[in-house]
Amino acid sequence: MSTEVKPVVVAHDLRQVYKIGRGFLKTPDYLQAVGGVSFTLQAGKTLAVVGESGCGKSTLARMVALIERPSAGELRLGEVDVMTAPREARHALRRSVQMVFQNPYGSLNPRKKIGAILEAPLEINTDLSAPECAEQARAMLALVGLRPEHYERYPHMFSGGQRQRIAIARALMLKPSLIVADEPVSALDVSIQAQVLNLLADLQQDLGLAYLFISHDLGVVRHIAHDVMVMYLGHAVEQGEKRTLFAQPLHPYTQALLASTPGIPGSGALRQHTVLKGELPSPLSPPSGCVFSTRCPHVTPRCQIERPVLRSLAGRQVACHEAERFTQTAAEQHQPKRSPQDDPIQSRPCAQTQRAVRTGVAGPAGADAGWRQNAGVLLGR
Repeated sequence: MSTEVKPVVVAHDLRQVYKIGRGFLKTPDYLQAVGGVSFTLQAGKTLAVVGESGCGKSTLARMVALIERPSAGELRLGEVDVMTAPREARHALRRSVQMVFQNPYGSLNPRKKIGAILEAPLEINTDLSAPECAEQARAMLALVGLRPEHYERYPHMFSGGQRQRIAIARALMLKPSLIVADEPVSALDVSIQAQVLNLLADLQQDLGLAYLFISHDLGVVRHIAHDVMVMYLGHAVEQGEKRTLFAQPLHPYTQALLASTPGIPGSGALRQHTVLKGELPSPLSPPSGCVFSTRCPHVTPRCQIERPVLRSLAGRQVACHEAERFTQTAAEQHQPKRSPQDDPIQSRPCAQTQRAVRTGVAGPAGADAGWRQNAGVLLGR
């Protein structure tokens, strides 16, 4: 009898609202950074959250990493409800979720050696002795591909890729089940990016880790993600399996993101000539209808009045009133065109007929009638 595998993270209608003061005796404003995001993340899987700057993806990462408390919604890590758990339980949860930041040099203490940096999480959260902490730190260095002599060096003595490996090693010291990676390779060279991404993939396979991967680079997402969530102005506009979204994006914003990323094959004309105009609206005064209506090339009057909700369509969830238009367009693109060679009767004209069509010479008299019939097929008559 198989047992149900429980997800590592479950988020339902997760929201984050900040109170913005305007001055003495003035009514404060409220900025909704995340406006109702839901997802489920299983062990050994990667959910990539993509979108342009200001869409709320980093705020979502900080909530899942327990750095910020959500304003509303439900967030479960394992079997614990973060919103209702007491302070002691939330403190214990921080061992199960760790974060890898964008700037590896800025996240490492320049005054401490690498060994001390890796041992610090164990010293704070466990009762291990100093030799045991050092042993585990050296083992973790080897796991991320660094040499034993690196244990006694300082962060400034490493390259960017090596520093990010150290940051990954520090995140793994407490054996977490979830890693929140906020743009972990955006500050690295392309060749180094590939090495770090391959390291993350190997660690996920060996340790069964779940990744919440924040990125704006769809090329990186295509390499590492299993599922993708596209965010715009604090809302998830399209969400589903990576191959489904990349092959047939149904939200105009997803189409625009893919169109702006070179080297990604996929949905052809759905991504062609998708040019966004204007800037991201202010989250202090978002559009009343669809949050993307001010920049969408397919906007309708309904979009400007009614905000679409996520709904299931074509193997994913999409928040767009006009999404069916793009499924029909994709079906027309993938419909095979009938050619003369598909005719079951005249599928393969003889070599003499083909030569006659190319040269205009009929050939033997006995074959003249057949030549005219087959030539009409080949020429589309």
